[in-house]
Amino acid sequence: MNTDKLNFVFPSKTKMTSMILMAVGLISIICMFVFDTNSEDHHYAHNRAWANLFVGSFYFMGIALASVFFLALQYAAEAGWATSIKRIVEAVTTYLPFGLSFLFLIFIFGQIHMNTIYPWMTEGVADVNSPNYDKVIAGKIGYFGVFWWIRTILYMAIWIYFTMKLRKNSLEADKVDYDEAKKIHWKNVKISAYFLVLFAYTSSTSAWDWLMSIDTHWFSTMMGWYVFSGMWVSAMITVTILIVWLKRLGYLDFVTESTVHDMGKWMFAISVLWTYLYYSQFMLIWYADMPEEVVYYKLRWESYKALMWTVLLINLLFPLVMLMSRDSKRNFYFLVFVGTIIFVGHYLDMIMIVMPGTVGHHWTGLSWMELGNFLFFLGLFIYVVLTNLAKRPLMVKNHPYLSESLHHSI
Repeated sequence: MNTDKLNFVFPSKTKMTSMILMAVGLISIICMFVFDTNSEDHHYAHNRAWANLFVGSFYFMGIALASVFFLALQYAAEAGWATSIKRIVEAVTTYLPFGLSFLFLIFIFGQIHMNTIYPWMTEGVADVNSPNYDKVIAGKIGYFGVFWWIRTILYMAIWIYFTMKLRKNSLEADKVDYDEAKKIHWKNVKISAYFLVLFAYTSSTSAWDWLMSIDTHWFSTMMGWYVFSGMWVSAMITVTILIVWLKRLGYLDFVTESTVHDMGKWMFAISVLWTYLYYSQFMLIWYADMPEEVVYYKLRWESYKALMWTVLLINLLFPLVMLMSRDSKRNFYFLVFVGTIIFVGHYLDMIMIVMPGTVGHHWTGLSWMELGNFLFFLGLFIYVVLTNLAKRPLMVKNHPYLSESLHHSI
């Protein structure tokens, strides 16, 4: 094992690239707010810009959150195969506070009526004497308001607390002897069990509160699972790309081919899960043909048809056709190629979830706004994750399942 390669050094070219992405993206975001005006309907002025910010904030936050889930899952299941990539997963989780901070700011701006992402935040929407009165939203207003903010703060506090606790304990285990490290490991097993119970609830309810409530007239009991599966597969792709990139730089020689193969299997399996939920939600709504449910797909079919088909074809066909075989999951560069396309496909899926409820029929297709916004959040994500990855050795110490992971073979 090359001990010189146990400590990651953030390459200067990569750091510069991430900064350039952020700079270009920031300029694009500023231009979005300058040019995103609609003289015909003041209600939609700047809404596309705000919607893009929301998409970027939520998507990359979701990757970090799903990585916390994956980390906790390995602890709770007492799985050993992924121990050798534990530091990479932990590095991805460090982006979570950044993503949540962006979302929180967007929520605040919505509450003070600087954006109209959430119709239920519109002033007078529940007042029968107001021109903004909406009977359907007024019937649901008890679920929103102060109660919504309490839930939102609780989600963020719970997720950040458990993320910091798991990472702190994991790093602490490197500094003590093996027996003490085992005690810390079992602490993390217990913490992970608590987190998974809370995550099972909050991952669904947060999707209802933050995404489904954009289309306030609509509801779906499958929305939480659908959003979660998209976050999960995006996180698996992110971790896999990082592993392959680090191995190409000469790091992670202790990570076996079978471990990368297993990550490819996760990518494939969760892609199939996402497709199942995508189809099931659509099929049940289409079959029931209830106006309060069909309205969600009616708008998307009328103004977002090309985006709907693109999302489905990318996120279904690419993993199903290209990741089915064993060889495809052991060809690292092919795995990254397919993963990158699916990664973009799920970003487009997030656009399809958010944009219709905020921009409506004013959608004019993908443009430089979506691209520039994506580049900003991608650059920030790369910078934060790699900066934190460089702070600790790439291999864990004193982990009870480290030997199993180092000799993992399938």
